Amino acid sequence: METKEKEQAQETVQPIEKIVENRKEKLERVKASGVNPYPVKSEYTHNLQSLKTEYENLQKEQSTETEVKVCGRIIARRDMGKATFSHIQDFTGKLQLYFKMDNVGSETYKNFIDTVDIGDFIGVTGKLFRTRTGELTVNVKNYTLLSKALRPLPEKWHGLKDVDTRYRQRYLDLISNQEVKEIFIKRARILNLIRDQLNNNAFLEVETPIIQRLAGGALARPFKTFHNTYNTDLFLRIAPELYLKMLVVGGLERVFEIGKSFRNEGIDRQHNPEFTMV
Repeated sequence: METKEKEQAQETVQPIEKIVENRKEKLERVKASGVNPYPVKSEYTHNLQSLKTEYENLQKEQSTETEVKVCGRIIARRDMGKATFSHIQDFTGKLQLYFKMDNVGSETYKNFIDTVDIGDFIGVTGKLFRTRTGELTVNVKNYTLLSKALRPLPEKWHGLKDVDTRYRQRYLDLISNQEVKEIFIKRARILNLIRDQLNNNAFLEVETPIIQRLAGGALARPFKTFHNTYNTDLFLRIAPELYLKMLVVGGLERVFEIGKSFRNEGIDRQHNPEFTMV
């Protein structure tokens, strides 16, 4: 039987249609075995970062008595006959898994080798140990397929480089490039800090109309739409300013809004037709 590394190497040179067809065949084998390849829920004891934090003092070649349950997307694997090392990743980080035929049973191990691919989501249960090289690892006792992926990850997990693909398919960009995920996280934290600062200074957060009769508050070309019931043209706002001023006139002296504005103009890396304004 070919190793998983050879199969993965072959997969990268196959047309995408062949890869999808092969994975669909594996999906049907999973279903035929009575396993639901897309269960509606999965329980776990730790996310991957909290597990590393809790057991950071575990010494090399030591193991725990307590079993843990974790889940994530398989991003790498290395098969060595009757044993396999894999890495899974969740929102918080990644972790190594150790599958051994003697531990999970020959049938379960064969099912894992034959039907599970890089990109699939799995849940595993087992005890932790730290390898000779110092890597925290789950010694897998059993596993559950949580979601079967029909398409491979980009470029064997070496990162998605094509700029056009990255911007058109943001989900692939997030999967492949860790630094992009960090930007999304930082953006969310920055918005939360702005919101907290304004709330702590007695500002009231409000929402003003996005579809407006007049595109005002700034000088820009608006996106235009039509309201059937009122038989009138309407516009996506180019700024929330006018309605915020109306609220101030009405007696709400300290107001703010964090929301989308839209401008039907040129696009470059610093200018987007849809953007967030405070």
